[in-house]
This record gives sequence, structure tokens and C-alpha cells, in this order.
Amino acid sequence: MEAFTQLEALTALLDRINVDTDQIIPKQFLKKIERTGFGKHLFHDWRYLDDQGTRSNPDFVLNDTRYQGAEILLARDNFGCGSSREHAPWALVGWGIRSVLSTSFADIFRSNSLKNGLLPVTVDVETHKSLFDLLFEIPLAELTIDLATQRVTRPDGSTFGFPIDGFSKNCLLSGTDQLGYILSHEKEISAHEKLRGVKHQ
Repeated sequence: MEAFTQLEALTALLDRINVDTDQIIPKQFLKKIERTGFGKHLFHDWRYLDDQGTRSNPDFVLNDTRYQGAEILLARDNFGCGSSREHAPWALVGWGIRSVLSTSFADIFRSNSLKNGLLPVTVDVETHKSLFDLLFEIPLAELTIDLATQRVTRPDGSTFGFPIDGFSKNCLLSGTDQLGYILSHEKEISAHEKLRGVKHQ
């Protein structure tokens, strides 16, 4: 997966609470097992006025031409609730979103995101309100997210921090998923198995 180090990007505002995974990627698009190709179906029922996806909804933020290329999504509370489908972060990353900011994320969605190159940034209620106020006032504002320092910078230069566990942080910084991390220690694992007399069939 693509490494996440520092991201300076346009931020789209999704002014909806309790966005669940079936809204992020509806169930009818879960037929593939590859991670690619889901971006075009992101928020399908909100982005389109018909089931076939031929009539765009002009009122949905990601259909606004100003937000083409947005890589940060500012969402309301409880983002990613619902089912445990890993396709949800696949769809967000496939569309181009690299980070979602919210006051809270569903635990499984957060875990799936960190494994797939999508950074969920949890912010406190006061900071969250200030970000919504900022984007209502300056719709095309850009934020800068620095994963190494775990800081987000607003256009005026003010910053705030966010939490992330060390293992997920290191994997994102290096662009390595959990399997890749394990395989990167193949020599050490083999040496340990040899020491213990482990034999492979």
C-alpha cells in the first residue's frame, strides 16, 4: 500500500452523522475480492439519483467540481458504523481519500482503515466544531496532516494532535500492511524456527 507520511490536501465536508459502511460502499458492489475498483461506487446512493449511476446528484459534496481531488474527508460522529466490510476503506482510498477526520469511528472500520492505508484521525468535540466552522467559512481550505509528528495544521498555522498506536503508525509510514511487516522479518523468523527445530512439510 502507499506510504502515508505528510498530506497537504483539500478537505471535503461530509455533514452527516452515523455514516455506515453500507452507505460508504453499498452491498451490491461487494462481488469482487480484489481491493481495486471500488472508488467509483463510493457513496453510490448519495452520489447518484438512479440505481445505474448515470445521473449524478448535484447536491452531494463529492460531485461538486470544487472537491475533485480532495484527499481529506471531514465527517460527523460515528463514522464507519455498521458491518465489518473491509471494502469501505478500499472504496474511500480508491476514490482518493487518504484520511478521514471525525470525533469517533467504529472500531472495526478504524482497524480496517489502518490496515489499508487510510488514516482515521480522531479529534475532540471542540476541535471538530472549529474545523466545521472553518470549512463552512472557507469551503476550499486545505489541511496538512503530518503522521510522524501526529499533528494537523490549519491554514492559519495553528495545529492540534491526534492519537495512533505505534504499530499502525510505523506500518503507514513505511507503506507496509500487517502481512508485509511479518514478511519483512522472514530471516529472523526462519532463524528462530531453525533454533527451535521447527520443520516445514
